[in-house]
Amino acid sequence: MAHGDPGRTVDETSAAMLEALFTGSPVGLHLLDPELRVVRLTTGATAVRGKSAGDPTGRPMREVYRMVEDNGMEAALREVLKTGEPLRQRLVRARVEGDPPEERCFETTAMRLESRRGEVLGVAVTAVDVTERERGRARTRVLDAVRRRVGRTLDPVVTGEELVEAVVPQFADIAVVEVVESVIRGDEPPPAPLPPGTPLMRTAFRSRTAHPPQAHPVGDVRRLPAPTPFTQALTDLRPRIVPLHPGAEWMPADPPRTHAMRSADTHTLLVVPLALRDTVLGLVSLYRSGDSPPFDTGDRRLAVEVAAHTALCVDNARRFIREHTIAATVQRRLLPRRPESHASLETAYLSVTGADPGAWYDTIALSGARTALVVGNVSGRGLNAAAGMGQLRTVLRSLSAFDLPPDELLARLHDTAAHLARERASLPPGDPLRREALTANCVYAVHDPLTGTCVMAAAGELAPLVIRPDRTVSVPDTPAGPPLGVAEDSPFATTEIDVPAGSVLVFTSHPLVTAYLADSCRRLRAFSDYAERPLQDLCDALVYALPDSLGAGDAAVIVARTRPFPPGAFADWRLDDDRASVATARARARAQLAEWGVDEETAYQTQVIVSELVTNALRYGSAPIELRLIHDRTLTCEVRDAGQAAPHLRHARTADEGGRGLFVAARLARAWGVRYTAAGKTVWTEQSLPDDDH
Repeated sequence: MAHGDPGRTVDETSAAMLEALFTGSPVGLHLLDPELRVVRLTTGATAVRGKSAGDPTGRPMREVYRMVEDNGMEAALREVLKTGEPLRQRLVRARVEGDPPEERCFETTAMRLESRRGEVLGVAVTAVDVTERERGRARTRVLDAVRRRVGRTLDPVVTGEELVEAVVPQFADIAVVEVVESVIRGDEPPPAPLPPGTPLMRTAFRSRTAHPPQAHPVGDVRRLPAPTPFTQALTDLRPRIVPLHPGAEWMPADPPRTHAMRSADTHTLLVVPLALRDTVLGLVSLYRSGDSPPFDTGDRRLAVEVAAHTALCVDNARRFIREHTIAATVQRRLLPRRPESHASLETAYLSVTGADPGAWYDTIALSGARTALVVGNVSGRGLNAAAGMGQLRTVLRSLSAFDLPPDELLARLHDTAAHLARERASLPPGDPLRREALTANCVYAVHDPLTGTCVMAAAGELAPLVIRPDRTVSVPDTPAGPPLGVAEDSPFATTEIDVPAGSVLVFTSHPLVTAYLADSCRRLRAFSDYAERPLQDLCDALVYALPDSLGAGDAAVIVARTRPFPPGAFADWRLDDDRASVATARARARAQLAEWGVDEETAYQTQVIVSELVTNALRYGSAPIELRLIHDRTLTCEVRDAGQAAPHLRHARTADEGGRGLFVAARLARAWGVRYTAAGKTVWTEQSLPDDDH
């Protein structure tokens, strides 16, 4: 059996293979000589250079292929010719000729060609079109960037800014975000189709070029002209790819946008509604211009995913704004509108940011010309925090009517907070409030202008800042009791400090604010005219002293300035421990009331009260016994003794000879009460004066 020449068979097979490769392979194969001139191309190589006229054979590579940028491909091929090291999987972008020209991506490999004698014949370059793969990767990167960067804040305006930063220039040359104006305020979004004339706010704009033309500035609120692709997208909630050719019939309806699009040389618009559950939140408009390829169906699918994520973020921000607005409204209704001020204590309220509805402040007028100053903060946010704040403030105000010392008052308030926390913990498992712990910080201070002191107790790390007339700045060493509502049941302690007239006390609900102001004592000392400067100016100066980077969030603040109590507005006397002291007390009270010009009826009632209270002190109390009258907004009568026995209001029977003293005093006075100290007790009454407006 005869056999053919094996070498000839191999040569014929190789030739057939090369012919098939050059004529039928979809992979672009380019043979270049040592001068990088084209020797031969496969049929698939036309994808790289396009269907241009003329035979490329013998022409330099740089003339045949239109690279998008100087990517060093020619230098890399010369290095392959020089060293023989292959070039593997280099990504090259080239502009393929056509109508219009199209930019495509190719993965290239290059190998040096040598003869059997080692002579360099040229280089073989393969190019595989990976445009769709690279576009898919680019879209994935854009989507990842949007999911990572958009929605980091609960602000719909910032959300739009984050979106345009994520998509320009990676996905679009120009991006515009417009949000329904009522959504910015926290209102419910309107259902689709968007009612005609609904105003939208332009919240974000970004372009890859400097100083691009804009139809309207950011922050502008306008109604969209109709009909346009923008209004149509907000009607059926469908995205649209719109070629921007000059003859489009919708362009005359919106001249400002048309002018801006033409000035920016845009050729394609991709408009996508921001929608959620068939409601309209806004609109995203994406443009490509110049040499950028038009949007395609893959880009539209990506834009829909981007818009869905953004719409959810905008709606979350809207819900937060709405809840915060409601909570802030509730807080304003629960907090006092005007501070309680005596002639000896001027107070003002302020809030550092106004963002925490759980923060509260209060001033409470107490007996004996004293004033209670309260600042606190309830854990949590939103309506739950505002509701908890309202509950604790109401309880604290009720407890203050019993004239309890600050430490005892906080102990009882702590019991109430613990009870509320247990109620919250017993809610059904599905209630989200059950997972929110109820705790609170609070400082309760009582200023007494007659002694020039301030007695206080704190739950949590709260203490006031004290600026005395000599400009010394200090934070009193106030023992920190446990936060209200926690399981810990440690006792509260009181601290008493001297606050001479002209001192300024700053109570804040956040310890960071107090600590920073204390560290900035040099700036505080620079404040001029503590005694006479308007208190609101001083409040502003304190806010200006706080840096934005403090990180304290919101803080409720009370600023109080002490003033000297008029020396002629009070009088006190030590009484002997015998029955004759009753007549003596009446006579001294009568003379003092006449000196103050108190009307006869009020003066007579006061003398009766003095008689009954002094009689009770002599009968049931212990020496020493003191009488004090205070002429302030009201007329206060106080009788102090060293006894601890608590007086009780009794309704005496007709035949009883006693038991009517405190009953009579209570009927003649507007208010009465008892407060205890380590030295004994004080029984007091308050009477309204004819010119008293309170």
